[in-house]
Amino acid sequence: MFRGRGIRIGKLLGIPIFLDLSWFLIFAFITFSLATEFAGAHPQWTQQQNWGLGLMTALLFFGSVLFHEMSHSVVAKHYRIPVVSITLFFFGGVARISRDPDKAIQEFNIAVAGPLSSYFLAGGFYLISRTVPADSMPGVLTGQLWWINAVLATFNLVPGFPLDGGRILRAIVWGATKSYTKASRLAARTGQVIAYGMIALGAFEAVRAWQAQGDVVNGIWLALIGWFLLSAAKQSYAQAETRTALEGLLVSDIMTAEPPIVGREISLEDYAREVSRSGRGSHLVVAHGQLVGMISTEALTRVPQEDWGVTSVQAAMTPRDKLLWAEPSESALKLLDRMRSVGMQHMPVIANGSVVGMVTRESIVHALERHNQMAHPTGA
Repeated sequence: MFRGRGIRIGKLLGIPIFLDLSWFLIFAFITFSLATEFAGAHPQWTQQQNWGLGLMTALLFFGSVLFHEMSHSVVAKHYRIPVVSITLFFFGGVARISRDPDKAIQEFNIAVAGPLSSYFLAGGFYLISRTVPADSMPGVLTGQLWWINAVLATFNLVPGFPLDGGRILRAIVWGATKSYTKASRLAARTGQVIAYGMIALGAFEAVRAWQAQGDVVNGIWLALIGWFLLSAAKQSYAQAETRTALEGLLVSDIMTAEPPIVGREISLEDYAREVSRSGRGSHLVVAHGQLVGMISTEALTRVPQEDWGVTSVQAAMTPRDKLLWAEPSESALKLLDRMRSVGMQHMPVIANGSVVGMVTRESIVHALERHNQMAHPTGA
């Protein structure tokens, strides 16, 4: 769903942690809102106290979001599912795993770990808040944090993908129907319905607040969250449809039978011209009829443009011994999952030691188009 990474700030349990650039905007907004709220509710506090407490609350809030995502990640790692990264961004956080779970129970346990961890934090902060005066700075801090974590957990249990509740719904339907694709489609459709409802409710609340000369921020915020969830749910539904179309197909059904090739001796400048001419984003590199590597437009970005004329394709390509490849008889769905897990968009297909094709995003799209044409033939 969320592909951007942002600024890396460290690692936890071997998992890289990133801050998306949008995070800084929402962090500043939350800090300002809290400081303003504290100043109105506690006029006896100094400006430094209001801003200091606002800053600390915002930091601990995002620390709670990180704890939520780490809980997902720890359970995923328990099932030997690699966690690529955790990114905090405008709408919270996301743990990016390299592949989908193998079983419905794994999906359920990974999904439910997040809300349970937030309820655990809410309970802990609530107990602390009961031991200090409610109007003291520690009391206000813990009071805010237990409420925020309780809301975070409850909101994430809404049964619409990509929220945790949507993933729990998918796990339940998956377990009942034994079909991951059907479960994904239902969870994504439910997510779209909920997202449209949030957008409508947010717009209604914003208009009503504006007519009453009140604060329209809450309504706008709800509509923005709804819009984000709608985009993610639509993307998830499209992925489910793709999986449906690819079910039963082999790599040989989705590969390009005549993959584009280039010689290893040409310069990157010449290769850039070939990319422009052919419109292909990746090429196999051959020498004397044998595969020696693969090169893509990503390799061009790693070399300064002024050096393209004096740098050969061989110097910039991924050599054959480092290439991942597929067999024609491999399941198309399994290959798609494998490509996603390693972040590859192009993969050569090899049979009996010889290259017989290549799977690319374009070849997958063409396979889907053929599937749609057969499923919905046009009349004469």
